[in-house]
Amino acid sequence: MTNKVALITGGSRGLGRSAAEHLAARGIDVLFTYRSRREEADAVVSAITAAGARAAALALDVGDSATFASFTQAVREQLARWDVQRLDFLVNNAGIGIHAPFAQTTEAQFDELVRVHLKGPFFLTQALLPLLADGGRILNVSSGLARFAVPGYAAYAAMKGGVEVLTRYQAKELGARRIRVNTLAPGAIETDFGGGVVRDDATMNQALAAQTALGRVGLPEDIGAAVAALLSDDTGWVNGQRVEASGGMFL
Repeated sequence: MTNKVALITGGSRGLGRSAAEHLAARGIDVLFTYRSRREEADAVVSAITAAGARAAALALDVGDSATFASFTQAVREQLARWDVQRLDFLVNNAGIGIHAPFAQTTEAQFDELVRVHLKGPFFLTQALLPLLADGGRILNVSSGLARFAVPGYAAYAAMKGGVEVLTRYQAKELGARRIRVNTLAPGAIETDFGGGVVRDDATMNQALAAQTALGRVGLPEDIGAAVAALLSDDTGWVNGQRVEASGGMFL
């Protein structure tokens, strides 16, 4: 029996890598993208292969929509090498972090966030729709910052708010194909995102843990497990929803 196949953007590190490994542990083959660090991508392929699933890494800059047609063709060719025709899951995870107060945010910073966090997932998903199986699932990664406000993230959070609205429209418009679309919104996680401040700055880490009901910040494994759960058959009736995985931040 052919395994199901997931495509994860930004799967070579952090939350994306954890998601890829959790899905592989459930017997799902994984295509994932990386932007520039091929050695990290190769390490993920090796780890997933060792776990008994298939994996392949494809280069992609989600902020460059002009490449999406050629990327889609590359995905099609990789699926053919695996003798499958369709993707079952798409996880729009890739992103960047820009920290700047509202009053000092530049137009260049804003435009880059639009390209990576809103325009990218919008048009990449559109390009991949012909490859997504009927009954498949899309998971868009947002942020707890779309619910609670932390100074310095106005532009970033605005993009994630857009992603959450987009999710509901996708769920509505793709429902005829039984494609379910949800948003996963992580809270503060110990990764290298945004310069690794949550992971490496002990004062910041402790302050955020104090504002979290479970008394700590999140780990990549917390989010990887949540991704796998939201793509599983157990959550097949969850559609068009925002699910926050933050341990209860700022309740």
